[in-house]
Parts: sequence; C-alpha cells; structure tokens
Amino acid sequence: MSPEARGHPERGDTVSLALSILGTHTPRMCYPEKVQDFQKPLAQAMYKASERLFSVDPEVLVLVSTHWVASFNHYIDATPVHEGVLTAMECPDLISNLHYRYPGDSELAKALVAAGRAAGLPVIAVEDPTYVWDYGSVVPLRYLTPAANVPVINMTVCLTASLEESYQLGRIIGRVLRESPKRAVFFASGALAHNLVRGPERTPTRMERKMEDEFADLLVKGDLETAWQTLPQFAQLAKVESGGRHVATWLGVMGDDAFRGEYLGWGPSSGSGNPVIVMYPQA
Repeated sequence: MSPEARGHPERGDTVSLALSILGTHTPRMCYPEKVQDFQKPLAQAMYKASERLFSVDPEVLVLVSTHWVASFNHYIDATPVHEGVLTAMECPDLISNLHYRYPGDSELAKALVAAGRAAGLPVIAVEDPTYVWDYGSVVPLRYLTPAANVPVINMTVCLTASLEESYQLGRIIGRVLRESPKRAVFFASGALAHNLVRGPERTPTRMERKMEDEFADLLVKGDLETAWQTLPQFAQLAKVESGGRHVATWLGVMGDDAFRGEYLGWGPSSGSGNPVIVMYPQA
C-alpha cells in the first residue's frame, strides 16, 4: 500500500512524547550517496521521518536498536557524548572506519534506568566513552539527525526478555518521557519480517508482506491494542527482527495514549521488510 493511501493525520498539541517512529537501519543505506535504486524509496522515507522529527523541535531522541543485543540485562547508554569509530562486525565490507559523534543526555538516561529498576527490571546504565555503537544505532541517525545536533539515548534489546517484559519496559520509558519537561521522540530501529536470504534486493514472501501490511494498517489507524495483541503471532510467523522485542518496546512507550500513524515508505533488504512509520499523539 502506498504512503499516499495512508494519509497524514491531524497532529495534537506539543507534548513531552512528541513522536514515536519505527524505521530502518539496513547497512547498505549507511552511506546515502551509495544507496542502490531498490532502496532509494526507503532512504527517502527516512529523510521524510527526519522532517517529521524536526517539525516537533526535539530535545532528545531515545532509540532502541535490534543490533545492540544483550543476553540478560537491559542496557541504556547514559554516556554524555557518544563518539567512536564504527566498523560493523556483521558486514565490515559495507560499514568501515565510520566516525560518529552525537551528544547524549545522562540525566534523562539515568532516570530511565532508575524507573526500570524501581519496577524490578534488570536495567543497567552504561556510561563508558570507549563503548562503540552498533550500526542499528548509527545508520538511522545519519538520516534522522544528519547534523548530529539532537541528544541521543540508545538502548538494547534483551534476548532473555519476553515480549511482555519488553512492552513493560516500554511503558516505563513512556511514562518517564511524558513526565520529563523535554520534548522527546522515541525511535525503534529494526525490520518487521526478517527471514533473511542472500540477495540484498529480495523481498519478504507474499504472506509476510500481507502480514506486514495488516500490522501497519493497525498502526496507521491507531489501533495499538490490537497491534500489541497481534504481535506475538506476527513475530513468530514472519520472524520479526529481534523476535519483535523492539516493536513491543515501541508499542509500550505509546502505552494507552491515543496515536495515529503516517506510513512514509517501505523497502526490502535481503528478504526483510522495512517500513517507516511515524506515530503522532492525538490531543
């Protein structure tokens, strides 16, 4: 379904949780000048997401990355400045010797950690200037904040956490962001259908695309409750990236509030499906 068929919703008044975005990090998009034709619509969708992001004048961007994978704990990066040189272990031929530097927000990151721990979840702050980011964090930021001028807090997906726990952590994060005086945007970096195959231009199967479209339609309509109830089966059948944990966290952040979505675009990457969807809080 085209983005035009999923219209731009009316936006509510400015709130602390100003936007919530699902987007891509496919490594072949890391260098915009090298994006191949089959992924150019996806790159354009990420540029549109950047326009939406800056339309709300964000003061912090919180990002969950499916490529920052933790085994047992949830980690949240509280480093004041994120700076390093990334060569992607998974694909060093595609991303190599990439210098990045983004401001952080230690105070808010530690507040997120404290709220998670108060709820009994194993959430740990990382405050280490030598830690090198994953490409699931760096790639989307090259589109979302090309001037690297928005403070960023990134966090893991935890493999021993269930979808329910990931959703619970998302609700906690959403509550902290709403209580913060800062205008925040939450970004979930990851694919939906994720049965990987060789061949970067290959798409998900027709059945996986159908499931993706149905899930996306729920989001655009703002039916987050049905999306959450649908996620476990969708994640299992379509092999959603990270088992759907990033999506569970993203849905949890929005919680019980009213949101409606804008579908900006889609693109394939080695059999995976990568929609870009912006969710707007409704007044």
